[in-house]
Amino acid sequence: MAPVSLEKLTKVYPNGFEAVHEFDLEVADGEFMILVGPSGCGKTTAMRMVAGLEEITSGTLRINGEIMNDVSPRDRDIAMVFQNYALYPHMTVGENIGFALKMKHTPKSEIEKKVRETTEILGLTEWIDLKPGQLSGGQRQRVAMGRAIVREPKVFLMDEPLSNLDAKLRVQMRAEVARIQRRLGVATIYVTHDQVEAMTMGDRVAVMRAGLVLQCDKPQTIYDHPLNLFVAGFMGSPSMNLFEARLGEGATTLFLGTQKVELPPTVLSAKPALGRFANAEVVVGIRPESLAVAGTATGERTEDLVFFEGDVDLVEALGSEILVHFSTDAHRVEAEGMYSDDAEGLDAGSITQRGEGVARVSPETQLVIGEHVRLQVNPKRLFFFDPVTGLALNG
Repeated sequence: MAPVSLEKLTKVYPNGFEAVHEFDLEVADGEFMILVGPSGCGKTTAMRMVAGLEEITSGTLRINGEIMNDVSPRDRDIAMVFQNYALYPHMTVGENIGFALKMKHTPKSEIEKKVRETTEILGLTEWIDLKPGQLSGGQRQRVAMGRAIVREPKVFLMDEPLSNLDAKLRVQMRAEVARIQRRLGVATIYVTHDQVEAMTMGDRVAVMRAGLVLQCDKPQTIYDHPLNLFVAGFMGSPSMNLFEARLGEGATTLFLGTQKVELPPTVLSAKPALGRFANAEVVVGIRPESLAVAGTATGERTEDLVFFEGDVDLVEALGSEILVHFSTDAHRVEAEGMYSDDAEGLDAGSITQRGEGVARVSPETQLVIGEHVRLQVNPKRLFFFDPVTGLALNG
């Protein structure tokens, strides 16, 4: 058991490509840390530097206070769980789990004891004599975890371990992996591109883009208080609705396309930074679950709400909720690829002519495609961003 410290960790390849830039991260003993971001953002590279599978260009890696930059992978006391289970097909579950101990010439009685304890933790006891080909995908993934657990390492590293599982099993294994990690209490770095996994599993989440950590905090804090446009749009499913807009005189009105939306005084008092953007462009964000069709019961007074209109393009009935896809004449801002390569400002193509948005509403809501609807949102749930820097206007 040991804390992990990454201080300005940087990886530059021989061709000059910088995969990770001055990565700072502290993972406490027993903490479950998630690295999340789109493909190519540097999260796996960062984890491989911790494992010793990638050479560190600059910066310092410490495990339990000891510098590990030049320590060989086998001497770092780290266990990895990969997307590919990499199990030995000719060995049983028990033999796969105990193989690393066997290679270390651990006494047979101790191997049997640790394998038995590990299979009990993972719920694999009844399959201990079966071979991988006789197991389900979820069972094979647990065997791969068992092979790491049995070594009792200081640190666990997990690289998208659930990505090969089907949707239902993936949901089940999210809870399973989180439960096992908390029971073991080992510092864990878990890499994923799936923000749902990040939200549901981690103690903290580091959101990455283009080799940079854009925000690191508790999942709910990141969701409720994103620091920039990319984080706002990346975290959440469906993603946050982001529209190009303009604030009016005194920042008391908001122009969404041709619509004039009245903002109550509480908006400016809660976000005084908006005053600097009076008569200027902003990006406004609204979470799908914050939207409702006007007139539906919300328990909120009408004067406390903000209203705008749209046309229903698609209705997805999911049983417990309905996703309403709507369009307006306000230009939508795409969160993916939000920043240019130098992470300053928006890409030229990040603002589109499409005004599509999504509202997550109750299953009792009756709507049809083509219907013109009036949507409402509590102004406390509006997000505003600087369209040049992409930073949230929170203060």
